[in-house]
Amino acid sequence: MINMRQTFANTVTDLAQQDQTIVVMVADISHGIFGEFREKIKNRYYNIGICEPAIVNMAAGLNKVGINPIVHTIAPFLITRSFEQIKLDFGYQNLNINLVSVGGSFDYTKLGCSHHSYEEVAILKHFARAQIFLPGSNIEFETLFRQHYKDNKINYFRITEYPHECNIKIDKVKKKYSYKVRDGKDLTIVALGNQLKSAIKAADILNDEHKINCDIIYFNAIRPFEPETFMQSISKTKKFICIEELSKSGGLYEECLKESLKIEEKVKSEHLSIANFIHDYGSYEQLSEIAGLSVGNIVQKAKNL
Repeated sequence: MINMRQTFANTVTDLAQQDQTIVVMVADISHGIFGEFREKIKNRYYNIGICEPAIVNMAAGLNKVGINPIVHTIAPFLITRSFEQIKLDFGYQNLNINLVSVGGSFDYTKLGCSHHSYEEVAILKHFARAQIFLPGSNIEFETLFRQHYKDNKINYFRITEYPHECNIKIDKVKKKYSYKVRDGKDLTIVALGNQLKSAIKAADILNDEHKINCDIIYFNAIRPFEPETFMQSISKTKKFICIEELSKSGGLYEECLKESLKIEEKVKSEHLSIANFIHDYGSYEQLSEIAGLSVGNIVQKAKNL
């Protein structure tokens, strides 16, 4: 099975053969996955090197003359390092860009904090024109990218190295960003992107060992935010726990919490996210444990809610 990064390259290669405006710009990364693109599509693949703000600057110039730039590199360098350029070149000037990252959260586990990125979604949410997608599977990435890459927006697609591996029926025609994965009556578990895998494991334990029957609501985008499925669930359960591999503020939980206040009865909630810098090195599972995103911690928080 190919990974999501290769799915990204395959999708862009297919689209670029039909859409002459597509240009791919990378920061000395992912050359192997774009082999077919470079072979089939001449003069529209640029390795600018490790100077991410300059790449964003160049992408703005290209978009000014009708090119649709796809800029790809590691999340902290693509968003955090290049924030001023995204703000002034694309936010202020109302230009279109597709920002596609790898290495979000702590996917690059062994490279340490310099290569971690928990806060980039919160940063991008400051832009009214930003669309933020966190697909948890290959088919989700391909569907969301095909549906939105032409939007006159600041489009952000975060590729994960650890997909949720769950079979969700994705509508390839209708634009949809939230799904009901499991039906329950006692508690709503809200999962963003690849955290769906942990949510399902936790729900199984809660049901089998603690007789807590869970609704599971899955999101693969924060903006556009699609609250209807979530609201139907918490109207029934009156409590929810949100799991996301993002910083404590500026993520999905805030959107859910604002919606929950529209219900007359009090809705209890709990939030599992990345509260502090992770100074440790280790496997993805080890860092998830340190961050408080383990299945065991989800179960414990849910029991106490």
